[in-house]
Amino acid sequence: MRIEERIVSAVAAALEREGMVNLHKFPLQLEFDSGVLTMEGAVEHIMAKKRALEGAAAVSGVDRIVDRIRLVPAATMQDGEIRDHVCNALLAENMLATCAIWAIVKGKPEVVRETDQDMDGSIDVEVNDGIVVLNGAVSSLTAKRLAGVLAWWVPGSQDVINGIEVVPTQDDNDDEVIDAIRLVLEKDPFVNASQIKVRCSNYTVTLEGLVKNGLQRQIAESDVWYVFRVDGVTNQLLVEE
Repeated sequence: MRIEERIVSAVAAALEREGMVNLHKFPLQLEFDSGVLTMEGAVEHIMAKKRALEGAAAVSGVDRIVDRIRLVPAATMQDGEIRDHVCNALLAENMLATCAIWAIVKGKPEVVRETDQDMDGSIDVEVNDGIVVLNGAVSSLTAKRLAGVLAWWVPGSQDVINGIEVVPTQDDNDDEVIDAIRLVLEKDPFVNASQIKVRCSNYTVTLEGLVKNGLQRQIAESDVWYVFRVDGVTNQLLVEE
């Protein structure tokens, strides 16, 4: 068996062992060449996508991953509809009130919120085949992360590429991640953020606390995975009996 076949088999075996990944219902195409693993297909939720990437990255011989995994959208939407929903979510967010918003339509920018002297940032929103691409610049890492989560929360979004820059440059760390996660959980009406404790070490997040049911437990973990640069999540949330 060639090394490429061995690596692909090892990755497939790792994914089979991952409880969040259902390869039988949502098969993934795996290709390996010169240390680079390409993963392509659709999965049912963000946890399956992230766990699949985690499991593949742990396989010896995989040096880099090309991520082409999308989510099965919660609602069927055309690109223009997704773009409008993302722009409206950004407009409604107070933390982004001083950001100009631009919609990129067929490669051309269209103003959503005009730039003026009080603006300290700008966000471009483009959607291609269900994939949301965010570009521009904001003044804080929390604002960048929040914009990305708001895009993920649009039911038609299949993936989010967060290319927003932070100007001036801001050092990132675990505390920054925790601050963003707490803000996201507070904004999610489907979870009780006051019952959830968030810890982070080397961009791996641990959730502790008590939630009402299994769905809230899953939603809280999903929210954390949506946050930019989170590398792992240990969900220790308990469900009320």
